[in-house]
Order: sequence, then C-alpha cells, then structure tokens
Amino acid sequence: MDLPSLAVILQAALSPHPDQRKAAEESLNQFQYTPQHLVRLLQIIVDGNCDMAVRQVASIHFKNFIAKNWSPHEPDEQHKISQSDKEMVRDNILVYVAQVPPLLRAQLGECLKTIVHADYPEQWPRLLDWVKHNLQDQQVYGALFVLRILSRKYEFKSDDERTPVHRIVEETFPHLLGIFNRLVQIANPPLEVAELIKLICKIFWSSIYLEIPKQLFDPNVFNSWMILFLNVLERPVPLEGQPADPELRKSWGWWKVKKWTVHILNRLYTRFGDLKLQNPENRAFAQMFQKNFAGKILECHLNLLNVIRMGGYLPDRVINLILQYLSNSISKMSMYQLLQPRLDVLLFEIVFPLMCFNDNDQKLWDEDPHEYVRKGYDIIEDLYSPRTAAMDFVSELVRKRAKENLHKFIQFIVEIFKRYDEASAQYKAYRQKDGALLAIGALCDKLKQTEPYKSELEHMLVQHVFPEFSSPVGHLRAKAAWVAGQYAHINFSDQNNFRKALHSVVAGLRDPELPVRVDSVFALRSFVEACKDLNELRPILPQLLDEFFKLMNEVENEDLVFTLETIVDKFGEEMAPYAFGLCQNLAGAFWRCMNTAEADDEADDPGALAAVGCLRAISTILESVSRLPHLFVQIEPTLLPIMRRMLTSDGQQMLIDLNRLKGMPIYYVVHDVSNRRNRND
Repeated sequence: MDLPSLAVILQAALSPHPDQRKAAEESLNQFQYTPQHLVRLLQIIVDGNCDMAVRQVASIHFKNFIAKNWSPHEPDEQHKISQSDKEMVRDNILVYVAQVPPLLRAQLGECLKTIVHADYPEQWPRLLDWVKHNLQDQQVYGALFVLRILSRKYEFKSDDERTPVHRIVEETFPHLLGIFNRLVQIANPPLEVAELIKLICKIFWSSIYLEIPKQLFDPNVFNSWMILFLNVLERPVPLEGQPADPELRKSWGWWKVKKWTVHILNRLYTRFGDLKLQNPENRAFAQMFQKNFAGKILECHLNLLNVIRMGGYLPDRVINLILQYLSNSISKMSMYQLLQPRLDVLLFEIVFPLMCFNDNDQKLWDEDPHEYVRKGYDIIEDLYSPRTAAMDFVSELVRKRAKENLHKFIQFIVEIFKRYDEASAQYKAYRQKDGALLAIGALCDKLKQTEPYKSELEHMLVQHVFPEFSSPVGHLRAKAAWVAGQYAHINFSDQNNFRKALHSVVAGLRDPELPVRVDSVFALRSFVEACKDLNELRPILPQLLDEFFKLMNEVENEDLVFTLETIVDKFGEEMAPYAFGLCQNLAGAFWRCMNTAEADDEADDPGALAAVGCLRAISTILESVSRLPHLFVQIEPTLLPIMRRMLTSDGQQMLIDLNRLKGMPIYYVVHDVSNRRNRND
C-alpha cells in the first residue's frame, strides 16, 4: 500500500460512522504484515504537513504493532517484521523522536522502549555511538531522551545483567556532566532547560538505582556531580511561569527537577550512605558520603521545608521525600546532632501541621467523599503523602530518640487537647484536634508499652476521644472512631468504657458522612477481635450486618471485607441463620467489584482486590458452617456463577496477577469455595 492510500485509510479510522471505522481497521489489519508498512506508518507520523489526528492514529497503530510483533513471544514463532524494515525503523526513529510534538513523542518513546529492550546491544550495537555523538552535537534533547530509555532498561538489573551499564556510564557520563554544568549556569533559564536537567536526573537515577557505577567511586567525579545536584537543590524554583492550578503546578518542569534531585540524594543516602555496609569499597563510599554530603543535604532539606512553614509552596512528593531523608537521619548520631538545634521548629511548626486536617481534605470530603475514602486507604497514596511521611517521622523520633522527645511531644499534644476543651464551640481548633488525635493513634504501639502513658490511656480515651463521637465536625467523628480502634485491645479497668466505645463505633456505621461510616467499620474489626463477651454484639448482629452491606453497596474497600471476616470468624456456626443472606450480598458485591476491575483493567485496582476479598469472605462463611451441609444446597445457586467466572482464563489470570501482587495463594479461595459442597454432600 502506497503512502497516500495509507493516509486515506488512517483518516477513515477517525470517521464518526462505525461502518467506515470498521472497514478502515480491517484494511489496516489486512496490510499490517506487508513489507514497508511499518516504515510508511513512521513516515506519516513524522510528516509535519499531514493532519495531526491522522499522525496520532498512525502513531498508536505503530506503537501497538511494534509491541506485539517486534520480537517473537514464543521460541518457535516466526518473525513478522523483516530485518530491512527493522533496520530502517531503528535508524529513522532516532532522528525524529525529538522533532515530533510531545503527543507523538510519547508514542514513539514507547516504541523505542520495546525496541531497546529487545535489540540492545546485540542487534543494535551502534545505538550507544549515536547517543554519544549527539550528546556532543545539536541533538542533545534527542540523545538524552534515548539515553533515558536505554539506562532504564538496566535500572532493576543486578550482577552480570548490569554489564552494559558500565559502558553506558563510561561513554556518556563525562558528556552528561558537561551538559549539566552548562545548563545550571544559564541565567534565567527557560522551561526547556528544566526538561533537559530532568532527563539527566532520570538517567543518573536509573544508573545508580541498585549499584554505584565504578566511575562514580572517583571522588573528583562524584564531587562534580554532587556540586550540581546541591546547586539545583538549593536554587529557588522560578516564580515566573508557575501554573496556578495545583495539579498542573506539581507537574511543572522545575518542580519535577527538584523532585528528581531530592529522589536521587535520598537514594544515595539510604542505599549507599550506610556505614554498616559490608563491601569495603561501598563502606569507603558511605564514609565519604556521610562526611562530605549527608549534612549539607540535611541543611538544604530543612531550609526547603521552612518554605511551607512561611506559607510557601512545595509539592507533596517533595515534602514526602524530604521527610523520608530526615526520618533516616534520626538513628545516625552525627546527623541527629545536626538536626537537634532545629528539631523543635521542625516538629511543632512543620511536621505537626502536616498531620492536621487541611483545606484540601475538606474540599475532597465535601465534593467527593468516595475519593476521600479511596485515598485514605490506598497504600500507593501513602508513598506520596506528606501526612504519612510526617507520621512516620514522629514515630521514628519517639522510637529511636524517646528519651529526649516522647515526653516533649506528648506534652505538646496535651496542651492542644487542653486549649480545645477550654475554647468555646466557635473558637475550637477542630483541625488541630484532628492532628493531635492522629498523632495519638500513630503512636499507639509506643504509648501502650511506656509508663506513665500506658496507665493513662483509658482516661485519655474517655476525656479526649469519646466526646468526639458526637462532634458536629465529621472528620473528628471519623478520627475518634479510628483512634478508638487503635486502642481497642488495651485492658479497660471499667468495661463500661469498652462498651461505650464499641457502641459509639457501631453507631458510626449509620453516620450521614461516608468517611465516618468507613472508618467506623475499620475500627469495628479491632473491637470485635478484642471483645471478650459476645453478648455485647449478639443483640445487634442483624443490624450490624445490614449496615455492613449498605456500605458495601457504596464502597469497594478490602477493609470492609476484613471486618466482616472477623465477625464471621468470631461467631462461627452462630452465623448459620445469616449465611445465605451474607453469601448473596457478597456475591452481589463481587460482581460489582469485578465490573469495576474490568473497566479499569488494572490488576491492583481496589475493585479487583475487593472482589478477591469477597471470595475470601465467602470461604470464611462456608468454613464457619461446614458442619451444616443443608445450607450448601441453598447457597450453591448463588455461588456457581462466580465459580464459572473464576475458572475462565480471564478469571484465573486475574487471580494469578493478584496472587503475585499480594503474595498469598488467592487461587485456593476459589478452590475452597468449589470444593466445600462436595465435602458435605
């Protein structure tokens, strides 16, 4: 097919008429394996005179075809792309990747990644020479873009698989250092400079992620890199051009540069700056890093955090990474001594305010409570959250340096409680109280073990937590439930206090605010585990289960299912009257979660995890009534469609993916469900 004909077919693929689109897609599929087809697609992608929408369709088709066919997936599979076509694609994609618009560059970048992973170095030995040549020429951006993809191939490789990295670093790092040095000296640099520095940072990151390249063990070379990173770290981000929108602002080029710089310095510190390293060469590097750089980085980080203390802006990810660095410094005496003079300001004026409920929380709570709940229970969100990093910093501080800091911090929290109690309703610092409760909950393990706090926990709950169950402020009702759950296992001297907390948490299941209901379910699990007298729960069990399933209809959350499993496990055969209804509700929840998971097409999607949680809960129910075979006849019609679904190839693949993700044999759940009835027939 010639070039004009191919362009016409691609244009037809954009047609609003389904028949025309279908005919175009069939034509593309028919001709995709013909010689030169791939080359012609690339020609259309890079043709600036061609309609942008057509170029984009061509780029997507090009990317998908290369991902599927560049390398055989099976040993005996035939090659579907000729060597001459491959050679032409390899030569031309390098030339054009930097010249096309960003939308198309993203697609070509994915193609390059596929080709590099398959062909370098054996089938593409000239690639590194091309990169090296263009780093010295006018094609610096293209060379950096390709080098980023090349270095990323080896980011997680270790030992012998990393051998190509040594040559990549040896050949390119001297040029990268020179480019980096020139870029940081540009006065009033444009945004394009940020993009180049970001690529250099990413290349450096991939090259040092698992192992320091030998070239960087040279103190002069490493020092040259560190001077540049510290320059970028200390330099204020330009005010001009920063987007006003918070989502766009955190992705702005200069903030990305700052993030990657902090990321790199954290990695060097936590992985290679540990004096306990066994390898003599690495230990010498760690000593050099601790002596020459660790303290300077700490000082820069504290200065950066002071920006938010003064009301300035730092992206959440940058705050999170800086606090990780500071947390790792607490256990090292020399670093802790540097931290001490500024510790009170850091702890009380920066870290604690990050733990408090804020404007963004309130906005999300009001406008999208489902998203508020999702973010609150998402492990991935925790990796980026300033609040989680602040909690971790406080926990590490009182764990490693309790003598100097635990009493001081608890006194600070007590003062907040006291001021809150003394203030009239209109002047109460609700958000500070929320942060104080979060701190008390986060430190529960330490406080449960340490006198005099251990003896005062029940009094603290009664005086400062229980009143918030009836707070007019929703986030305080939610936090009260969460904190109560953290302390459900303490020895209550007055069982009425345990009873009051339990019933307050149960009442929270009917709260008008969704996040309060979810946090109450989470807390309920701890109270069910700690409950010594099941008579506390028996009278309200039907009501409890009813509220449970109302909530499961609203939220796909694994923790809901965990709590249900705990209740079923605790009551055993007493769950028999509810088994049929439970299985029906769980089956309904399963199908909803599966629909969500399939729509999102992600193995680690909360819907997929919650679906497997439903299976696990069904298995727990069946186990609890395993000596009552008559129930299985009632339950079987509800469960058979689930079993059929999970025994399809797609269902099994999802279980395999989740099993790999979660590290537990989830497939046994389906096996368990399908075999229980047979055992009881």
